Amino acid sequence: MDDDEAIREALCDLMMVTGLGCSTFDSAPAFLNDPGPNDFDCLITDVRMPGMSGIDLLERMRTGGSDMPVIMLTSVLDSNTRARALELGAQAWLTKPVADDALLDQLKTAIGAEDWPDEPGR
Repeated sequence: MDDDEAIREALCDLMMVTGLGCSTFDSAPAFLNDPGPNDFDCLITDVRMPGMSGIDLLERMRTGGSDMPVIMLTSVLDSNTRARALELGAQAWLTKPVADDALLDQLKTAIGAEDWPDEPGR
């Protein structure tokens, strides 16, 4: 989830090349209004987005009982915001631009090696 379309497309392309499914959202409300927001294995979200921040979304998810892994991908360098995300149980806090390997390593940890695709494009 990112309000920047180019970033959404790049991340989804990376997931698909890796063999993972991907859905994109341009805002937290769009994600929350999806019929199956709890059907995802992991959420990658930006922090700064109009309407509802990634931190607010993470807090809402945790308050609602979701334990979905969440990776925060952001250009925000605020240590308090990072600490709050981790306190809310974020899987990782990665800064943009992120190396593909660093993101995929965190994603693999979040999803679990047993559910990781054996072959790219599977």
